[in-house]
Amino acid sequence: MEESLGRIMDHFPLTEQEVRSYSALAFAYIGDSVYDLIIRTMITSKGNNRPNKYHQQVIQYVNANAQTRMMDKIKPLLTEEEKTMFRRGRNAKSISCAKNQSHHDYRIATGFETLIGYLYMTGQMGRIMELVSVGLGITPEHSEMTNETEAEE
Repeated sequence: MEESLGRIMDHFPLTEQEVRSYSALAFAYIGDSVYDLIIRTMITSKGNNRPNKYHQQVIQYVNANAQTRMMDKIKPLLTEEEKTMFRRGRNAKSISCAKNQSHHDYRIATGFETLIGYLYMTGQMGRIMELVSVGLGITPEHSEMTNETEAEE
């Protein structure tokens, strides 16, 4: 998957100066889509299912609360540059707020999406996958995710 998503950005290269001109919310916009695609790919790769079943599994990962928990796990691994991008997103003034999520979690999730978007726009898919894997509890030894919610089903 890393190579596939990376190839998209190869068609739309940006200079370092252009990347630095993007707002945190612009990074969050693309980061939301990149993260969503990673999660949807992970869920559908586990087997053929009905779209509603996929959706029920995906929403466990792509909500503000889940992204806040993910940030708690990956924050110690972030470089200074990545921490700066996260803070820019967390502190960005957004017009909207997520439904059924706390304002705190929404801000953390925006910071997370900003980080993912920044890494994507700078061609760092490997780093995205590394951080997401840690956040999801996926170890290098196996590609299956450990998820408490699957045990409940």
